[in-house]
Formats: sequence, C-alpha cells, structure tokens
Amino acid sequence: MPRKASTASLPDELLHGKLKLSSVTINGYSLELHDGERFLGDSVSRVAYSEMLDAWRNVFRRISGEDVLGTKPTPELSKKRLDLLLKRDGKAAAVISAASEDYAWQLVRVVRRFLAHPSWHGVQRIVVGGGFQQSLVGELAIDRAAELLYQQNARVHLMTLRHHPDEGGLIGWVHLAPPELLSQYGGFLAVDIGGTNVRCGIVRPRLNKSPDLSDVRVAGLEKWGHRGDDDVTRREHLVQGIAAMLKKLKRLADKKGITLAPFVGVACPGLICEDGSIATGAQNLPGNWESPRFNLAHDLSELLPRQDGQTTQVRLHNDAVVQGLSELPFMQGVKRWAVLTVGTGLGNASYVNTSPQPPARKTKR
Repeated sequence: MPRKASTASLPDELLHGKLKLSSVTINGYSLELHDGERFLGDSVSRVAYSEMLDAWRNVFRRISGEDVLGTKPTPELSKKRLDLLLKRDGKAAAVISAASEDYAWQLVRVVRRFLAHPSWHGVQRIVVGGGFQQSLVGELAIDRAAELLYQQNARVHLMTLRHHPDEGGLIGWVHLAPPELLSQYGGFLAVDIGGTNVRCGIVRPRLNKSPDLSDVRVAGLEKWGHRGDDDVTRREHLVQGIAAMLKKLKRLADKKGITLAPFVGVACPGLICEDGSIATGAQNLPGNWESPRFNLAHDLSELLPRQDGQTTQVRLHNDAVVQGLSELPFMQGVKRWAVLTVGTGLGNASYVNTSPQPPARKTKR
C-alpha cells in the first residue's frame, strides 16, 4: 500500500488516497503481480491484444497469401475499424475472433492470479473498465472470459463498466469528495490522467434526483490525447495543459450557471501517498512523477483560480480506484468486489462494502 508521508497537521478530509470511506473500504490497489520477468498485467494490455491480433494476422497471411486486415500495421488499426471488420463476419472477423479467444484465456489467467492474492479473497464481482471494453472487440473477449470462468466453476461474475470509461474515472469522485460539497454546490471538476489521454469534466452529483448517487452526470467532457505530442516532453507541460482544460471548464460552468465547488479530484496511475505524492506506478506518464520534489496536487492547485472565494483544493487518488467507485451504487448483494482497467497498463483495485448500500435505480447497461 502507499507509503505514509508526514501528515500530522492534515485533517482527514485533506488526505489523498483515502482507503476508508463511509460505506466501503478500498482493500488494495495498484498490485504489481509478476509473470516471470514482466508484470502480469502486460499480458492483457491493449498492446498485448495488438500482438495477439498481429500473430493471427501473420498466420492467415502465410496460409492464404492474403492480408485480410488491409495495409495498415496492426498497432495502427483503430477499435472502430476492428469493430467494423468484426460486424462484416468475413475472413477478417475470423482473425479478430481468434485473437479475442487468445485474449480471453489470458484474461482468465490474470483474474485467477488476482483472486489468489489476499486482498482479493472472496471477491464476487469484477468490473472490467478502461477503453478496451468500450468496443465490440473488447466485449467479445470479456464475454468469452466470463464464459470460461463460469465453465471453470470460478465463483466470480465478470462484468463491464456501465459508464463510458471516459466518464467512469470522473464519476467515481462523488464518493471521495467531501460530502458537504456535494450538497452545497451544483458540481465540481475532476480529472482522469492516463498514459495516453487526459480527461477532464464537470461532475454533477444530482443529489436531488438520485440521493444514492446512481445518476451522476458529466458535463463539458474534455479529452486530450497527450501521448506522442511533441510539445509534451516534460510533466510540467502536461500539468499546465490540465490546468488550461480546467479553466476552460470553469468558464463553461459559469456560462451554464453551474456553481462549482472549490475542489478538483484527480485520478492518476500509481500508489498515492497521503501528502499527494506518488510512490510508484506512474512510469507510463511523461517525466518523473515519483520524484519526492514533485507534488501534483500542490502544483496544479497553484495554477488554478480561486473558486467561490476559496483556494481550489486538489485531491489525488488512483485511477482504477476512482473508476471502480463509479460502480459503488450498483454493487448490491455482494460484500467484496473489484475492478480491472485495461489500458496502457492494467489498473486494479478491490473493495469491501462496510455498510448496506441503498437500492440503486436501474439504468441501461
């Protein structure tokens, strides 16, 4: 778990990376399980799927002399393009389905390894988040993995994130933000930093419509694909870019008449210390985010204007933790549950419900 920095002078509501919330305990996150010489999660990352697809593509090319996926290199094939080929149900679909089958078996192996970890003992539901599941190709692989787990009598239900992954990493902050802010303001700003993209949005709790926080909305979503951007060569440029996005969203909120709380929730990879520093796990971000001389919360707060006459407070937590918490109102009937987020790496978190959740209003999956 995260190292504890010196926080003797900080009240509980100002701590970063909190593990005990009012109705749920974060039992563990950002586990770095190894598979020989590499991290276990590397076998089910987006890159891993691309490698499996490329292998089957080459097999078919050698057998038939035909490249059914076209002229683009496999890593450059978009999810949209793969989904289109899958729908056509031809030779290309057969190649994609074979890669998805391989991926499903790898995902089952990874799930079983996590279930064997003490912090995952007794987990009954696993939510798969991240961008991969937001595609037909991803759904095919995850549904197949769920079927394999059922056939193997694994006592766990594999499911996909109900929110769009661009929003799940923002919505989860309603369970981490100070409760009084949710009732006093119309919304707050949130950020989700990934190895490839940054997402920012206005989170609207809508307590008057859903006191159980099952109908949270995101307004003004901004997405920036920072990976490979020549201008983003240092972490400072990325932090400044995030501040610019948040200022733009503040202007939008003012225009729409949304009163924002003086609070920004930031989800990012890695182990988050109580003082807002990052211990480990941020290697996919540009620059050194784990330096003891760098504090994202402090640096970002310095760049943001005052809100409602107060200094804007920035709080950090792990990105998988936050995305998983977006599912909290819907985790009925289980004590222990978890999340896996497939992206540049594999995020993970496990939870224990510590008090009964009120019945959540049903929404479309």
